[in-house]
Amino acid sequence: MIKILLADDHKIVRDGLRSLLEKQEGVQIVAEADNGRRAVELALETLPDLVIMDVTMPELNGIEATRMILKASPRCKIIALSMHSDKRYVTRALKAGALGYLLKDCAFEELAKAIQTVLKNRIYLSSEINEAVVKEYLEKTERLDQTAYSILTDRERQVVQLIAEGKTTKEIATILKISVKTVETYRQRAMDKLNIDSIAGLTKFAIQEGLISLDS
Repeated sequence: MIKILLADDHKIVRDGLRSLLEKQEGVQIVAEADNGRRAVELALETLPDLVIMDVTMPELNGIEATRMILKASPRCKIIALSMHSDKRYVTRALKAGALGYLLKDCAFEELAKAIQTVLKNRIYLSSEINEAVVKEYLEKTERLDQTAYSILTDRERQVVQLIAEGKTTKEIATILKISVKTVETYRQRAMDKLNIDSIAGLTKFAIQEGLISLDS
């Protein structure tokens, strides 16, 4: 029996995936999450064989959630599901440890094939992902560009995402289970590293770097 966790902030997407997957022999949906932080919690509780992970979710995006799940449960396999074919999303999802990357408009047959592929510990990319992205990933080209993933810590990225989502300092402290003062410290560190001096600037950066999406 393959245990699967579904993580997507749109209930209609989760319902559709559940309906299709439960028709497959040997598949059990063990949990559903509507944000990245809940996905991490449920993954650690239910220990699924596979997580189908939306890339852009509130509170904690799918790339960060992937990184956190695999750090705690390395044997879990993750397929990133996204409407974005942009190479930033694809390469970051793969570098975070996802073995699959599918576009949301793919046919169910492709998802089924992707599941079987990643369960064999092999990479599966949606057929629409262009060859340049695949080549860039396989060559593992390391660039020294200033990106959220090269200069910010995990916690700094999480704080920046939540700020960009419009959360207050107090709300962020509650979500991350840290003090307000600590949130302020992370925010200031991120702003200093990025040479940004406003919340609007942080929000713009978060959108540009794919930490959040305007159309998620």
